[in-house]
Amino acid sequence: MIRPATPNDKKALMAIAEAIGLFQPQELEELGGMLTEYFDGNLGKDNFWITYADTNPVGVAYYAPEPYANGTWNLYFIAVHPQHQGKGYGTKLLRHVEQALTTRGERILLVETSGMPNLERTRAFYRKQGYEEEARIREFYNAGDDKVIFRKVLTASKQ
Repeated sequence: MIRPATPNDKKALMAIAEAIGLFQPQELEELGGMLTEYFDGNLGKDNFWITYADTNPVGVAYYAPEPYANGTWNLYFIAVHPQHQGKGYGTKLLRHVEQALTTRGERILLVETSGMPNLERTRAFYRKQGYEEEARIREFYNAGDDKVIFRKVLTASKQ
């Protein structure tokens, strides 16, 4: 079941973020702060945290509009707990985000990730889901660590 995240989910969502092993302690702290702001209503009405959960959350996604762009959204975070990966939860979360935005008439969904070799599986996931590599900013995150931006058109452009 995919549903909006609630304040009671915060501990489980943080556990997912920690379990995937991609965040430094400071980044986990910042993520916790973002969740707190979201649940306090301080991120605005167009920011969405969703989770895939039967009883406890096993996956999470966070998406929000791109400031100063019409109909362009960012998928800032999507993760599935390693014990539940490979079972289609990530695909279901991503499809849910795409469908929600398509229903709203939004145009584009952007996703960014690292160009490091250990994230090739992540980049392959986006390609498999129909995303195209739109841009690569060399050494963005650190020396040798590119920022890779993927793009998917959701609907025809509104004129």
